[in-house]
Amino acid sequence: MMDRLRDCWRLLLVLFLGNVVTALEVPLDPKVLEGLPQPPTITHQSPKDYIVDPRENIVIHCEAKGKPHPSFSWTRNGIHFDTDKDSRVNMKPHSGTLVIDISGGERAEAYEGVYQCTARNEHGTAVSNNIVIRQSRSPLWSKERIKPIVIQEGVSLVLQCRPPAGLPPPIIFWMDNNFQRLPQSRRVSQGLNGDLYFSNVVTEDSRSDYICYARFPHTQTIQQKQPITVRVLNMDAINETMAAYLNETEFFGDAPAEERRPSFLVPAGSPSLKMVLRGQVLELECIADGLPTPEVTWNKVSGELPTNRASFQNFQKTLRIVDVSEADAGDYRCTAKNRLGSVHHTIRVTVKAAPYWITAPKNLVLAPQETGVLTCRARGNPKPTISWFMNGVPIENAPSDPSRKVEDDTIVFTQVQTGSSAVYQCNASNEYGYLLSNAFVNVLAEPPRVLTPLNKVYQVIMNKPALLDCASFGSPLPGITWFKESRSSILVGDPYLFHENGTLEIPVAQALNSGKYTCVATNIFGISENHVYLEVKEPTRILKQPEYKVVQRNRDVVFECKVKHDPSLIPTMTWLKDNGELPDDERFIVDSDSLTIIEVRENDKGTYTCIMNTTLDQDSASADLTVVEQPDAPRDLELTDPGARSIQLTWIPGDEHNSPIKKFLIQYEDALHDRGTWHNLTEVPGSKTTAHLKLSPYVHYSFRVLALNEIGYSLPSQPSRQYKTNSAAPDENPSEVKGMGTEHNNLVISWKPLTGLQSNGPDLQYKVMWRQMDIDDEWNSATVANVSKFVVAGTPTFVPYEVKVQALNHYGHGPKPAVIIGYSGEDLPGAAPEIVRVLVHNSTLAEVYWEPIAPKSVRGKLQGYRVFYWKERSLHKHNGHGHSHHMEQQTLTFSGNRSHGKLPGLHPFSLYMVNIRVFNGRGEGPTSTSQQFETPEGVPGRPTYLRVTDSNLDSLTLEWGPPHEKNGHLTGYTLKYQSVNNTNELGHLEELTLPANETSITLHNLKYSTRYKFYFSAKTLMGTGPSITEEFATIMDGAMASRQVDIATQGWFIGLMCAIALLILILLIVCFIKRNKGGKYPVKEKEDAHADPEIQPMKDDDITFGEYSDNEDHKPLKGSRTPSSGTVKRDESDDSLVDYGEGGDGQFNEDGSFIGQYSGKTERDTVQGHESSEAPSPVNAMNSFV
Repeated sequence: MMDRLRDCWRLLLVLFLGNVVTALEVPLDPKVLEGLPQPPTITHQSPKDYIVDPRENIVIHCEAKGKPHPSFSWTRNGIHFDTDKDSRVNMKPHSGTLVIDISGGERAEAYEGVYQCTARNEHGTAVSNNIVIRQSRSPLWSKERIKPIVIQEGVSLVLQCRPPAGLPPPIIFWMDNNFQRLPQSRRVSQGLNGDLYFSNVVTEDSRSDYICYARFPHTQTIQQKQPITVRVLNMDAINETMAAYLNETEFFGDAPAEERRPSFLVPAGSPSLKMVLRGQVLELECIADGLPTPEVTWNKVSGELPTNRASFQNFQKTLRIVDVSEADAGDYRCTAKNRLGSVHHTIRVTVKAAPYWITAPKNLVLAPQETGVLTCRARGNPKPTISWFMNGVPIENAPSDPSRKVEDDTIVFTQVQTGSSAVYQCNASNEYGYLLSNAFVNVLAEPPRVLTPLNKVYQVIMNKPALLDCASFGSPLPGITWFKESRSSILVGDPYLFHENGTLEIPVAQALNSGKYTCVATNIFGISENHVYLEVKEPTRILKQPEYKVVQRNRDVVFECKVKHDPSLIPTMTWLKDNGELPDDERFIVDSDSLTIIEVRENDKGTYTCIMNTTLDQDSASADLTVVEQPDAPRDLELTDPGARSIQLTWIPGDEHNSPIKKFLIQYEDALHDRGTWHNLTEVPGSKTTAHLKLSPYVHYSFRVLALNEIGYSLPSQPSRQYKTNSAAPDENPSEVKGMGTEHNNLVISWKPLTGLQSNGPDLQYKVMWRQMDIDDEWNSATVANVSKFVVAGTPTFVPYEVKVQALNHYGHGPKPAVIIGYSGEDLPGAAPEIVRVLVHNSTLAEVYWEPIAPKSVRGKLQGYRVFYWKERSLHKHNGHGHSHHMEQQTLTFSGNRSHGKLPGLHPFSLYMVNIRVFNGRGEGPTSTSQQFETPEGVPGRPTYLRVTDSNLDSLTLEWGPPHEKNGHLTGYTLKYQSVNNTNELGHLEELTLPANETSITLHNLKYSTRYKFYFSAKTLMGTGPSITEEFATIMDGAMASRQVDIATQGWFIGLMCAIALLILILLIVCFIKRNKGGKYPVKEKEDAHADPEIQPMKDDDITFGEYSDNEDHKPLKGSRTPSSGTVKRDESDDSLVDYGEGGDGQFNEDGSFIGQYSGKTERDTVQGHESSEAPSPVNAMNSFV
């Protein structure tokens, strides 16, 4: 109970001291160390168990540091070792290392023993471990005579090695006379003790050179045992040689070896025990005897094997566990098994432990009156004993110190005094080893020192942590405070972090954190400060990363890498290929922000990385380059499985060059019919390398293959061997067989000849057969060659024939040919149609009816009828006395067996002539008798002109000319007019009706100096025609007129008017071009050029027949327009479009409108229009200013 209370008190004391004591680390800065006293510290020593080579000098290391530098001494086997008395022993200057010279023949074993080094100065004494010096040994094998071993096949065998004991133990292996390692297996293997085990022997194991070798590692020497001879005999051999060997050899077995259950050769006996130390390697071994050879397995009885540290060796016969821990203790079971049974063996493993550190004592630097603790904690099995020493002397024998108190594994120091510095040793030991550790207590009184260089500049990247050092030393430990710019306020809290070592951290540095920082170190003995500077830089960033590129070989490629960086930092751009340097090749051109590769090659493919480095940061980006090109040509073409009309072709694809092959194209050459020309035969997917080819007879084939990828086709492969197919009768007949005559008494039979590939054999011919349809029963025939037509003479005119053409060659006829129908030649029609009547629908449309001719008179295939018509003259009286105006003849074609047709585009009030001819494929027949007809009156055309002959202040005198196309008897004129103000607004519309015999009129009561717009049109009984539009103005008063004259004579006014006229001219040209594009036809131009004043033109709208219908009667024509007077209406029609002729001079445009010789103008008549039809005169322009 008291021990438990003591432990609790010690634990509370340590926790309390841990909270109030801060370990003082002595910096390694030489400038600091120069002035600081320090007890000795062992820095290097030889291992505890030191095996030396007897051929070399013995060197025992002992190095230490301290201030002042320590002196050294040694003990040997616990007694002071006076190195001065032995001339062979030297101690290195300023060191405790011993060098024992045994080169003069002195035996190394004379210096064997336990050595310990002591390093001391005025502040304490440090000691080394006990160093056990032993000489390595490699003794010779004892001489022995080994008898040959004769053994029965199938039994087990152990060849013992038993090497001499060495220091350290030797490494064992088995070899033969040729220094070749003997083969080992699950049946034959070497045990951990070096013996060679045979689970069962076979006759092949017989040999005379089983040699065990021992290698001693320190001396690097190898020794061998005498060779062992083994003879393995079966029962027959044993019976023959028993007598010869009975007296001279050991003999095993007196009966044939049979299969047997496993048994263990190693380990022997009942369950075995194994002890291993913590941290060492555990090796467990089970070697079994049996026939057939057993298989060994392992498991842990009370747990799982450590998978990361356990391994199986020697063909599963050895279980090896490294870095053993206490958890590895327990029972391990090995099982040997063959088909006859199994056997188990259990090995109980216990784990012991030499002492190992939990907490080793650490150097303690204290200021006067401070408190500190030395802790020495170790574990082991059994539990180690802790012993304390002071300056190498057991602490119970050391001078007493009231500030020191020892509590088992802890020494507590309270209110230490100057001069109480010392080195303390802690020894933790048990039966398996010991630990020794030195730790000094150094009592120092030192003012603060800032060790960070003065005015150091820290550069960091924005948004990265900034760490500003303030390394300091002092005893007691100084406190650190930080200031920025001035010392007006201490830095505390966000965004600052303060580390125990004095470092100031800004976790996320920003530009505003740049500036001057001051750190101040303070303790009871003084104060020290230092200034540092922080510069926050812009980060380096790749703005445009290189992109993945797929490039054809021999083309250029550019990888862009545009970077932004802090302008105060010096950037360095580096390019890598596959994380290595760029090839040393002038094709690689590195610019400031790009990498260019000229004429890319296939080996340029890879990953390219641009790295932008500054002194503070870097950024990188990568992109892959794939080099593609057309695939290589396929190779190794092979023909297999030949047939009469097929063969199999295989090939090996070429390199696809990073672009998958899509398909293969197979071509052939026919050396018999078309040598040197390659034809496409078939295609196969890119995943296939074989094709079953269908062939034709009578061809000498050679094949080649091309590969296609995204880039294109490869070169052709080398041609395959030639393959010849046998001849056969044709498989097909000629195509495109036709029968038609070229003369009225013949029949021409034509066809498309077969190609050489289609001929299937030699002597290709054609059997031409024909007979008159429904007349002849027997076929007429003729056999021809090397032609594509045959002429049958003496045929009736245009009669049907049955025709067929069959191919044949030397090996037979082709298939049964198909029959086609043809006709013998046509003759010109022999009769003319008779015109029955002409029906006039309106002033521009008539319909002619005729009697079709008899079929026999057609003398061929009826194609249709052609109607010819022309205008003889106008019906006006002054043209009635022999004065005719014959117009160009018009032609309309009506296909098929028609009996009537419509004649559009006629001129009103005119006399027309018409006749008809029938036509077939040969041509036209005779002309019918001509018949005349008259067209009724229509609406007149525009008046010829409208002009002013006299202008006053309030009146205008107008004069006009009658229309050129009167289209009937004029019944009068209509005059409409209205005023136009300066903003082009129109006034009230006035209307006058004028008699037909007048050509002028004076309008009174008009406004002076006013523009008027006039609309003037003529009319007949059929209605009012289109208007002509003009603008005129009344004159100004005298003063204004005088001013107008003066202005009109000014140069600037004349120039202005010329500019206006030029602009108007340009606009007129543009309008003229647009109008021509809009549908003015050559017929109209001809009409305009040759207009007859007596012939009134039609408007386009009057010749539009798109709305005629056979099904709907009495509908007006689309596009018909009623004049402003509202007195004229269109005639009605019940005809359809099929009644209008085709071809010739009569055509229809896209919307169904007829485009004839007499197409009219297309201007619309807008009485209420707001624009003048012509540009105003200069006088009118001046009037517009008033």
